[in-house]
Amino acid sequence: MLYQLGKLLKEFDIPGMGMLNYVSFRALMTLIFSLIISMVFGEYFIKYMRSRKHIEEARDAAIDPYGVQKKGVPSMGGVVILVAVLIPVLLFGKLTNIYLNLLIITLIWFGLLGFLDDYIKLSGNKDGLRPIYKMLGQLTLGTVVGIALWLSPQAVVRENVTQEIGNKEVVYHKSETRKSTVTTVPFMKNNNLDYNRPFNWIENGTVKRACGWILFILVTTFVITAVSNGANLNDGMDGMCAGNSAIIGVALGILAYVSGHVQYASYLNVMYIPGTEEVVIFLCGFIGALTGFLWYNAYPAKVFMGDTGSLAIGGVIAVTAVIIHKELLLPILCGIFLMESVSVMLQVAYAKKGNKKGLKWRVFKRAPFHDHYRHKMEPGVKYLITRPKGLLFESMITTRFWIVTIILAAITILTLKIR
Repeated sequence: MLYQLGKLLKEFDIPGMGMLNYVSFRALMTLIFSLIISMVFGEYFIKYMRSRKHIEEARDAAIDPYGVQKKGVPSMGGVVILVAVLIPVLLFGKLTNIYLNLLIITLIWFGLLGFLDDYIKLSGNKDGLRPIYKMLGQLTLGTVVGIALWLSPQAVVRENVTQEIGNKEVVYHKSETRKSTVTTVPFMKNNNLDYNRPFNWIENGTVKRACGWILFILVTTFVITAVSNGANLNDGMDGMCAGNSAIIGVALGILAYVSGHVQYASYLNVMYIPGTEEVVIFLCGFIGALTGFLWYNAYPAKVFMGDTGSLAIGGVIAVTAVIIHKELLLPILCGIFLMESVSVMLQVAYAKKGNKKGLKWRVFKRAPFHDHYRHKMEPGVKYLITRPKGLLFESMITTRFWIVTIILAAITILTLKIR
């Protein structure tokens, strides 16, 4: 909104209006506004939810190993995150940008999906929204994002070409932009993979490209579903999901900025994607909102984000990675989310195997993985992983998970040069 206003006022030579066209200024203003909105609105939201008795009985002293009471804490705190992201992004973002619009749609869509799930839980049904409806919502959004990137004339890239001059490789960008199903593969010398490649046997170029885009849409849908579920599973401790996601957002912001800057993209030998500077604007709002939310969500939490927040967070991370053609880096960057999802699948599979033999088998003391560190072993149960023997404080577990995510984010950024 202000971006268009700045362009209009600049024509009248009004001093200072040119700042509204600079990515750096708009990004920092979005970060500041989202942080302030999250902190200010969060306080009023918590008071409102308590007054309406929209509270969650997450767990009480009877099952918490350290006797920490968490009854009466409001849920649906994801509403604070959504509001804190949307307002500054709508103010400072370029609203004609396809990437920004897709991220806004993702945030709202998954926010509403999670809100419906939280509302059903608060209404008395602890199971919430049926998993099949959640899955349909995720698949629908994934399909919409994939098709939008296929059809939009703005969603183009300029790939690199290299030329050897003496003993040195020089990187150039092709002069023309084009629609592409190319994505980045970590740690590879020629680190681009085209989704058209499995269909090289098809002679008809049009059919081949269509098959490539269909594969791209399927991968996009899978990535969005997987990451949003992983973020949802990670939301089990105070500050856990918000902190991890803010760190991931910083790494994605760096990758988006590099991809949208022709000189940096050329220097780092990554594809140049015009328009991703608006992704940086959105991610600054995303990081600011999550950081402000931690003011109330850090241990001991005064509010839980609920599925309203966790599903939206996962969706935004996944769609951002797809937009900047870095979705294959997500297993590294979102390693914590991946670990949480895998731990649940291993726990269920191992338990079923034991049940067939009439035995109680578990891989972890509890799943998702973060719960393994705060629960005791039950008598009569055979555990595959028993360490640590003692229990850890929730704040310690959260901080250590943050540290692991920082390491994974650094490795993800290093993949730009390690090939």
